[in-house]
Amino acid sequence: MLRTGNLKDLLPTPDHTRGEKVLLCLAREPLEPRQVKDIRETAIALGLPDAARWNISQLLSQLQGLAIRTKAGWELTSAGQVRVGELAGSVVIGRANRVAVALRHHLGAIQDDTTRRFVDEAVQCLENALFRAAIVLSWVGAVSVLQQYVVRMRLQDFNREAGRRVKKWKPARTADDLSRAREADFLLILESISVVGKSVKQELENALKLRNGCGHPNSLQVGEAKAAAHVESLILNVYSKF
Repeated sequence: MLRTGNLKDLLPTPDHTRGEKVLLCLAREPLEPRQVKDIRETAIALGLPDAARWNISQLLSQLQGLAIRTKAGWELTSAGQVRVGELAGSVVIGRANRVAVALRHHLGAIQDDTTRRFVDEAVQCLENALFRAAIVLSWVGAVSVLQQYVVRMRLQDFNREAGRRVKKWKPARTADDLSRAREADFLLILESISVVGKSVKQELENALKLRNGCGHPNSLQVGEAKAAAHVESLILNVYSKF
């Protein structure tokens, strides 16, 4: 999550507590479980010699759910990753990372495990400047969120409208069944049954076009601003609403 250069800028900051500095060390790339010894060595190597005397486990335990100890070592929780993004602020961060922090805020509200994995991978792609992949995975996550909503709240209405619009439509019962509709048709049906309005549908159609461009072999180039705008739009129009 944080590169060595970022940590060298962040750790000397006097505003951060010892616990927060240890949390930042735990967030060093690659993001993976770490033993106390590894965390301590990172802190010392990056300018915190006093960390040799710190009780690393106690400091992490006091952070109220931001880190958890597993068999593999200490790991950041989703809340911990959000907090690291807040602590890192402008030192880390371009727009893509700010959007990644915003998207991670919504992970806890996603109940479906498969959907959550899509979104978590989209966040990681943004953090690592894998912009085409971030565009694709954030779209897949958003569609999954909408499918889950339809199954919970509007399945009968959706099936009625799909039967009118999609040739030989077989009534859906699960989110997987909804995937039988092309995504463009799925958006049209959502508008027709007033799950989304016309302007939101048009915005999502634009996002779908970009996803299609990024998801197939071609010469399309996308940068940070484009990827961040795409994900931000999905946050505003899907993740924060459904």
